[in-house]
Amino acid sequence: MRRTPARRLFAAALLVASVLAPMAAAPATAVHAAAFDRYDNDECPPEGLGPELTARLDKAVEDVREQAGIPGVVVGLWMPGKGSYVRATGVADTVTRKPMTEDVFVRIGSETKTFTVTALLKLVDDGKVRLDDPISAYVDGVPDGARITLRQLAEMRSGLFPYTDDADFQHDLLSDPSRSFTPREVLAYGFKHKNTFDPGKQFQYSNTNLVLLGLVVEKVSGQRLVDVIDKRVLRPARLRHTLFPQGAEFPEPHPRGYTNQTLSGEVTDSTDWNPSWAWAAGAMISDLHDLRRWAKIVATGTLLSPQTQAERLRMLPTGVPGTSYGLGIFESGGWIGHNGSIPGYETVTVHLPSQKATLVLMLNTDITSQGQEPSSLVARAITQIVTPDNVYDRPVPPR
Repeated sequence: MRRTPARRLFAAALLVASVLAPMAAAPATAVHAAAFDRYDNDECPPEGLGPELTARLDKAVEDVREQAGIPGVVVGLWMPGKGSYVRATGVADTVTRKPMTEDVFVRIGSETKTFTVTALLKLVDDGKVRLDDPISAYVDGVPDGARITLRQLAEMRSGLFPYTDDADFQHDLLSDPSRSFTPREVLAYGFKHKNTFDPGKQFQYSNTNLVLLGLVVEKVSGQRLVDVIDKRVLRPARLRHTLFPQGAEFPEPHPRGYTNQTLSGEVTDSTDWNPSWAWAAGAMISDLHDLRRWAKIVATGTLLSPQTQAERLRMLPTGVPGTSYGLGIFESGGWIGHNGSIPGYETVTVHLPSQKATLVLMLNTDITSQGQEPSSLVARAITQIVTPDNVYDRPVPPR
């Protein structure tokens, strides 16, 4: 069945199934080479991947950008022993035609989940929570909460209804995108629905799960989630350009973001929308080089014990060919990490352990093209060239 833009609202892009008209393609702009590399001790030769491969990547990225109507995109690819590729192409602002640059901040959407789950897993390592504890031990009022574990929430196997699928939530947010929501307020939209299946029976991507895990972190730590992530995750990871906004604040420089997730379905500038509704599931902001660093940390478990990291990487099928999901992290074609989608922006941050390669993408639109997320189209085009045996490919599931 065809879904309206509002209906697919904020699915965080793991399983997008809607078919929407693509944004009119922005004219091509010059491709800008990387001006800096904050993390240069990584065995990536500074001369890049060579002129022939670089030219192929330039063409592939620009072709997808134009065909999918992506205003601007930033690509970072690092392959130790081979070289690196960092490019910004297109525009950061469709009105002024200001070019996209590689030093921008972007809203990272569901990549926030990797930070929230890491904060939770730090508490697991501290012995303060157990993955198989029921959510009812920490949060009251969760439907069937005595049977749903923290593990099932992180695995997206709780059966709790996704609050972003609730029609009242969609209307309330899109009627006033500047509105501030509390975690309890967004959960109430989901809790009025029956659970969609018994705990652990199948996979269903749901922001409800991560909001609950954020509340667990706050309950156990006695601190705000933003403070726990800052002290226990961002600082140890040395991520100095990543933040958890409390409202619509957005550091400069940042591109304008464009979405058609509106009540009318018309394209609008969503740059300054308040992301509080996404909270622990999707509110954070970062930049290219912090995401590069984070990709390896998440995939290799630098901040966690080996035992806890092994739990995180225990991937289970999602029902989508080629994609499996662990604890707030997925695997696609050997690439491990997460993607993000929030109105106006999409990101991909993944690491390929077999080659120690890292890929980061940042786009200033979430408008799908022929039912495909624009970030997935770019990632697929790049990995088909540089890692043909490990293609990042998350196809649209059967309807």
